[in-house]
Amino acid sequence: MRVLVIGSGAREHALLTAASNDPAVTALACAPGNAGTAAVAEQLPVNAVDSADVVARAREWLADLVVIGPEAPLVAGVADAVRAAGIPCFGPSAEAARIEGSKAFAKEVMLAAGVPTAASEVVDNPAHLDAALSRFGPVWVVKDDGLAAGKGVVVTGDYDEARKHALTLLENGHPVLLETYLDGPEASLFCLVDGHTVRPLLPAQDFKRVGDGETGPNTGGMGAYAPLPWAPEGLVDEIVGRVVQPVVDELAGRGTPYSGLLYAGLALTSDGPRVIEFNCRFGDPETQAVLALLNTPVAGVLHATATGVLDEQPPLDWRDGAAVTVVLAADGYPGPPHTGDTITGADGAGVLHAGTIRTEDGTVVSSGGRVLSVVGVGDDLAAAREQAYERLAGVHLPGAHYRTDIAMQAVRGEVAVPAH
Repeated sequence: MRVLVIGSGAREHALLTAASNDPAVTALACAPGNAGTAAVAEQLPVNAVDSADVVARAREWLADLVVIGPEAPLVAGVADAVRAAGIPCFGPSAEAARIEGSKAFAKEVMLAAGVPTAASEVVDNPAHLDAALSRFGPVWVVKDDGLAAGKGVVVTGDYDEARKHALTLLENGHPVLLETYLDGPEASLFCLVDGHTVRPLLPAQDFKRVGDGETGPNTGGMGAYAPLPWAPEGLVDEIVGRVVQPVVDELAGRGTPYSGLLYAGLALTSDGPRVIEFNCRFGDPETQAVLALLNTPVAGVLHATATGVLDEQPPLDWRDGAAVTVVLAADGYPGPPHTGDTITGADGAGVLHAGTIRTEDGTVVSSGGRVLSVVGVGDDLAAAREQAYERLAGVHLPGAHYRTDIAMQAVRGEVAVPAH
């Protein structure tokens, strides 16, 4: 099987690394890729949101399967074009990808499917903002209704901060979604979906804020771990039954079946799981931890998902233990990052590249905000966390920063789902 992965982040590097261990895979390519993916796959130039360009690359390379990593190409309809060209594609249609592309659409689908989520209201006019804000609080959740790469959300007990963020979005032409605040720890559950059949992966937890102790602004994610040692028994089955399958059935009933990876971002509240958001693709950085624990050859299940025969696949096989991912970010991130700095130690085990390029003389330099994901695996979460930080200590990037507390509370037994 010839597998082409679209994207250039650590998520795509993780997918390629997993696929490289699949005996069914005869060739791998990544478009456009980065300095790390070049070590495991052929690199192809591409404009990832240009359907015609992606289709041309897939045809020229004779791809048997195209896997689309980021959300923007999916929302732009690239998966539709690849499938129309007769090439199996892992990723939802543009219509189904609205589950991430429009939070208002996602709320509409959840309401129709009876899925538990936070109460919400869409504001598209600054004149209506103050009245709408008065209906929420004392903690305000303010979201960009469209794609924002994980950085369009403010959760605050400060009314003025909430109002300022909402006004900034509105003034830039972005509708605002206000939501009630949900208590309890957050969790991410990825599910393979082929239109009808749902196969969950391991649950994970990511860390959105830039600083230790969940301080500072939101980012695209500064680390993650899997599985969740504090999760109650039966949690995954409950989420699939109450959240994922009803949404999949609702979309199928609308004539827009969902095929690809459906990511449920959840708050595990005192009233049970509540959906914070849906994403239409593998999450980053959770994917880096989850795939590190998957024994099942990944390309086969992605192809089965893309071709509608997921129900014919055996149950997914997972290794025992845990995995922890820590993101190394460039100076300035999540604001404008400093780029072009030399990176050393980035070719070691467990180091997945994101914002990197290789210069003409072979030097690896930074090219984005989240530069590397460093993954540790162990018999338990404490061992996985120790390995991740040991590996990170061998990497050097001037001015870089990372969180030192990824998975720490879980290791200490300080995470729990509130009692009903």
